[in-house]
Amino acid sequence: MAVDTTPNPRFSVVGFYVVTVVFNLLLGVQLLTAGVAYFENPSWWQAHVWLVRGYSGLSLVLVMWAYGAAFSRRIRILTVSMPILLGVQFLTIHWHPPFLPVSLAIVHPLVGFFLVSVSSTLVHRAWRIVSPRKVAEI
Repeated sequence: MAVDTTPNPRFSVVGFYVVTVVFNLLLGVQLLTAGVAYFENPSWWQAHVWLVRGYSGLSLVLVMWAYGAAFSRRIRILTVSMPILLGVQFLTIHWHPPFLPVSLAIVHPLVGFFLVSVSSTLVHRAWRIVSPRKVAEI
């Protein structure tokens, strides 16, 4: 009796989707902790920092998964852009070049908006693969 050892493509797609949802949810929580820290209680800033340090590794997992499981070009572009945007986030908040008249930190929230947009788009794209629409025959 032969045992099929090929990976289950359905498990791979569903697993990828679950990780994209987890990443997106953690990103949302991190955004909320930034708001709480800024507007209510500055002690929440540490939670904001630890969250981004904790979940940012998931973006690299998603990149490897997208290329390992041969997802579409669009999904690969979205996954590659997430660690790039996280890197830009890090630079905008930590790098203060003396030759600029204003701090790079002013674009930090804008880059965060792009990150949320890319992450949400990736969740929707992955959902389309997990649950394709049924076409009605006429």
